[in-house]
Amino acid sequence: MSTIVETITNDLVEAIENDKLVLPTLPEAALQVREIAESDDSSIADLVKVISNDTALSARLIRVCNSPLFRGSRAIDNLNMAVSRLGMAYTSNLAMGLAMEQMFQATSDMIDKRLRATWQTSTEVAGICHVLAQHYTRLKPDQATLAGLVHLIGVLPILRYVEDRDIQISSLMLDNVVDELHPRLGSQILKKWDFSPELQSVPREYMNFQRQAEKADYADLVMVANLQLVAGSEHPWAQMDWKGISAFDRLGLDPDIDMSEEEDLNAEMEAAMALLQ
Repeated sequence: MSTIVETITNDLVEAIENDKLVLPTLPEAALQVREIAESDDSSIADLVKVISNDTALSARLIRVCNSPLFRGSRAIDNLNMAVSRLGMAYTSNLAMGLAMEQMFQATSDMIDKRLRATWQTSTEVAGICHVLAQHYTRLKPDQATLAGLVHLIGVLPILRYVEDRDIQISSLMLDNVVDELHPRLGSQILKKWDFSPELQSVPREYMNFQRQAEKADYADLVMVANLQLVAGSEHPWAQMDWKGISAFDRLGLDPDIDMSEEEDLNAEMEAAMALLQ
């Protein structure tokens, strides 16, 4: 490992262990949405009122409702109808996830490009997770979507650290730091945000291809979604023997089948990925 990689890694690890690393906070819109969703006294009208303050988020939720995944007998043209169709739980989880997009931006071109690419991957994985949860498990599609959107959240403080200190580092070296630290950081961030334990474990476990679990969980979904995303490519994960990955068994999936070749399923996946862009 090069000196600069060691230095960055050691600095970040020390900051983590001494609880001195500044972790990102949830955007205000996401905090308000969650507070309403968790309150027993809240109504759809309360949720609509908060979300309507964010024009871009409102428009995206309406677009989600009119996508092939949710389309009903008539088109949705206002936020109240959209929230009523999606329900409070699904709306709040989706709104929380989409509100995080604003965090994946930076002033430096190199860091900004990386953050946007990270968000792009997160949305694609989230779309696949939604479809897998809906068709193959009893896991909640809204939670599955949120798991996909946050599984790379640990990348944020690493790239912020590099940007804030104006560290000159090659892309390959930065990859090494990110790969080593983001799973641990991601779980810490989700714990700080009071996400459920099953979502907190996702960043830490989704690349543990030898993991064992009693039943299918969100880490399994995110793992398989990531593998499907790189299927047929030159990515190292695509070159592995997926037969030894027990997550496929727990999800009831055949590791030899490329789901992108299943016409109906692929259409749903593409629709799910597109609606989160």
